[in-house]
Amino acid sequence: MSSLQSRKRAPRSKTERVLRPVRPNIGIEAAYRKRLDSLVEAMHRSVVFFIKASYRKNEPRIAQDETPADALRRSTRELSSQWLKKFDEAAENLAAYFAQSVEKRSSAALRNILRDSGLTVEFKMTPIMRDVVDATVHANVSLIRSLPAKYFLEIEGIVMRSVQTGRDLGQLADDLQQRLGVTKRRAALIARDQNNKATAAFNRVRLQEVGIDEAEWRHSSAGREPRKTHVQAGREKVRFSVKDGWFDPDPKVRRLIQPGELINCRCVGRPVVKGFS
Repeated sequence: MSSLQSRKRAPRSKTERVLRPVRPNIGIEAAYRKRLDSLVEAMHRSVVFFIKASYRKNEPRIAQDETPADALRRSTRELSSQWLKKFDEAAENLAAYFAQSVEKRSSAALRNILRDSGLTVEFKMTPIMRDVVDATVHANVSLIRSLPAKYFLEIEGIVMRSVQTGRDLGQLADDLQQRLGVTKRRAALIARDQNNKATAAFNRVRLQEVGIDEAEWRHSSAGREPRKTHVQAGREKVRFSVKDGWFDPDPKVRRLIQPGELINCRCVGRPVVKGFS
């Protein structure tokens, strides 16, 4: 492991400056989450409407312990097919909108931070940055598509259990509403976590483009269950390689990571600029 990959802070040199970090933009996260919520809620309204209609149609048989499961399963799977297609159609544009918004904002933020320290730079869409943007789009397309897939996997189980046990429509509606809550929480996690990851990834590329190869770990203090190793790294102001990251000694990790890389990690890196007189 190189000295830049993970080391405690040495006494700060008079010829270096530690700049403020680029933080994920809350507005972009909120906008992304709002669009995901809109898709999820439209899907759920459709599901509730058609499943309730199908359930009412078969309710006398359900009450008599007859199980019209095939009709309900067919309705659920038809809805699943329709909404998987709709999410597929929306995913590319939404993921591209998100990735481009984060890249534009994070590059502008870093440019302002560097300008305030006396360094003037102009960022362009380089091949390396394009690759990272494309990777971010692909990752988010997959995550967006996972929302209806996981939702309908659970919905079919809820409906089948309701039929098997002869539950009334009111209980079924409550169970469906709980599943909506789970799916919206997952959408919120996707928006928050991907905003952290994308901001960190774009910042890493831009720092390397301007020749900044070292950063100082800064713990966010925002999570309810902070990672102890990240808290310690922030307290000790650990230096790490912008290119390779910091070695997280947590037994569950034990590898090089970047700030914001692990799920729900909101840590950031403070760029270390050397060569000031």
